[in-house]
Amino acid sequence: MHAVIMAGGSGTRFWPASRRKRPKQFLRITGDTPLVVETCNRLAPVARDEQMILVLGAEHMAEAGSLFHGRGVHLLGEPVGRNTAPCIGLGALYARHLGCRGPVAFMPADHYIADEHAFLNALETAGRAATDGGIVTLGIVPTRPETGYGYIRRGEVVSAAGEAPIHRVSRFVEKPDRTTALAYLESRDYDWNAGIFVAAPEVILKEIEACLPDLFAGLERLNGKLGTDAFEREMAEVYAGIEPVSFDYGVMEKTRAPLFVVPCDCGWSDVGSWESLCELRAEESDPDGNLALGETELVDCKNLFVTSQGGRLVACLGLEDCLVVDTSDALLVARRSRSQEVRKIVHALEQKRKESFL
Repeated sequence: MHAVIMAGGSGTRFWPASRRKRPKQFLRITGDTPLVVETCNRLAPVARDEQMILVLGAEHMAEAGSLFHGRGVHLLGEPVGRNTAPCIGLGALYARHLGCRGPVAFMPADHYIADEHAFLNALETAGRAATDGGIVTLGIVPTRPETGYGYIRRGEVVSAAGEAPIHRVSRFVEKPDRTTALAYLESRDYDWNAGIFVAAPEVILKEIEACLPDLFAGLERLNGKLGTDAFEREMAEVYAGIEPVSFDYGVMEKTRAPLFVVPCDCGWSDVGSWESLCELRAEESDPDGNLALGETELVDCKNLFVTSQGGRLVACLGLEDCLVVDTSDALLVARRSRSQEVRKIVHALEQKRKESFL
């Protein structure tokens, strides 16, 4: 199986650790290696290095080249980020260029998977379902009434062979309020939409042509330059005129292609915020619910997440339910319940043109 790993995100909710020069997917957040390397290593049982295509920002090509030195992973640098539809289209185009005619797995580079066996099994099941010309998505079996994710409603079962059943997609739904999310959880008919898709390159490109004709026209221009010295120059010109659009909105919600979902219970997390990292590492917390990383000293504190990355001691006294992230040039202090809003600080810094902190 070929795989396209999307590594162009900015990771603004992980500020101040995640920056433009080194966004979240290049950080060692959940283990001893960067998330993007963990993602590629996880795929090793189903995809060789030569079958992996990493799509990332052009400014991160040098670091990616260093991380994957000596490996056959293909690196594609987007001149500017344009959301997931152009990224997936470019990956599909390149996979076809490499001779791939079978299923390709498209996935983000910055997710965490606890049960890799269950994940790979669902991915292989999705690959079999995709051989008939449809688009298959992995639906993460929900564990709580989450309001921060989109959902997929499962339809009829079309195949129950193997460990993971295959369902038709009944519909995609936007991020719900808590009451609706609780109803989804109780019904057991809905999965979280993790943005992981499996389809043949020709299917992806055909649906982009039908749903996003302007993007397809740009990809056709690139197709004529693949493998030539003019490819990067052509890509810069094409991307300058591409409108940002997500694959979910631009294709999945509009396509007439057969859509399937494979439920996957694999201990998944998008590691989307500091709070989600707290949840992943909850077992490391002290009896008062504090999770402290690096050189720290906590006195009379409860439910704190503190990380010292700036080479100095971080001491906290009498704090509760707070988030403290210290780096060499910036300090973040926030309520843990508002960790999803850290991007507001990034936006404020952008408005004030404080580029050195972005």
